[in-house]
Amino acid sequence: MTSALPRRQQNRIDRERRILEAGLKVFAETGYSGATMDAVAAEAGLSKPTLYQYFASKEALFAAMMLGKRDQMLELFEHPSGGGMVADLLGFAWDYADTVMRPDLLSLARLIIGEVQRFPEIGRAYQASGPDHLLRGIMDYLSGQRRAGTLAFDDAELAAQDLWGLILSAPRTQALYMPDSMPSRAEVARYVNNGLRVFLKAYSTRPAEDLATLEALINAQSLQQVEHDN
Repeated sequence: MTSALPRRQQNRIDRERRILEAGLKVFAETGYSGATMDAVAAEAGLSKPTLYQYFASKEALFAAMMLGKRDQMLELFEHPSGGGMVADLLGFAWDYADTVMRPDLLSLARLIIGEVQRFPEIGRAYQASGPDHLLRGIMDYLSGQRRAGTLAFDDAELAAQDLWGLILSAPRTQALYMPDSMPSRAEVARYVNNGLRVFLKAYSTRPAEDLATLEALINAQSLQQVEHDN
């Protein structure tokens, strides 16, 4: 059992989390160019000098926001669940879906897309701190599974791109461009589950066994959801 963090350290962590959430709200509402450190400080309920003790610039705050979401999605790959590859992939798929389908992150993504022509550095910063790093994490995990003999592929980057493209590309695109027509969780599950089936059929060295494991995990999730709803 680990001991609790010292109060001062915990307070700093809590304050940084508050700043990041405030930053996400401000950036999502005003866009990168319109966001100011004054607005973030006000949203977080902090003074501007206090904000600058945590983040020296708007650029640093933006990068930290992207890193936090990326690290959440990478957690399963860096610290596997112990339930096996299929459980890891299903866990990542839902961490990814629950993160990138959040309304505030979808709003931020739309604003980045809208401003990247005028401010290409925004796109580069987002790509480097988020998708590129996440892709490398997925590639490392899949390469480890290839060495273990559970997956077979020639190009780790293409396999990783296939994984996240299959699980969520269509519903996320719909959510980005039709915010008034957000996919339901059941619709997202349809894509996630089918995408993993296709991925395992294409890359697993024991597809029948892994597909059976996936179906068992999906059924268990469905039962949990029914129990939660009731």
